[in-house]
Amino acid sequence: MISYCQAAPAHPYHGPYHDQEYGFPLRDDHLLFERLVLEINQAGLSWLTVLKKRDAFRAAYAGYDVDTVAAFDEPDRCRLLANAGIVRNRLKIDAVIENARRLLQIREQFGSFAAWLDHHHPQQESDWVRLFRATFKFTGGEIVREFLMSTGYLPGAHDVACPIFARIAALHPPWMIAAESFHHDWSQWRSLV
Repeated sequence: MISYCQAAPAHPYHGPYHDQEYGFPLRDDHLLFERLVLEINQAGLSWLTVLKKRDAFRAAYAGYDVDTVAAFDEPDRCRLLANAGIVRNRLKIDAVIENARRLLQIREQFGSFAAWLDHHHPQQESDWVRLFRATFKFTGGEIVREFLMSTGYLPGAHDVACPIFARIAALHPPWMIAAESFHHDWSQWRSLV
């Protein structure tokens, strides 16, 4: 089986995501919220389906403005369920709206989604999954793992031989900082997750 790093680069959708976003550390709450929304919507579908619908998701969810999405009401739910450009799954739509509301609470307590993630980092993947399940809706193990890898909080987004790995390492993602603080190289630290 070939890795994402081998398969993605020449692909019109996977290539740009792999080369410019996947595994890069994120700090902006709109971008973190977007990634959470995309990961939730990917459940049971291919990542390609989600990438193809990305612009429609962005428009449907008000550019991922947390305050706006948190204020969505029943007419907004109906509008989203009727939107053929996105994944029309009531559980996923309800989760996105409720998670925006929960992010408002996180922002009130921690200042930002990124600060909340930093507050809980580092920890083992199983602990992350328990934390996300207790905090958010529709966040199972695969969703949490991919969200954290894609935003730089867990290692594994790229093969070490992938040229993007070096670009990300130069940005000192949270997982790499944690590995350095534990005096482990990244591969040893990953085995602890």
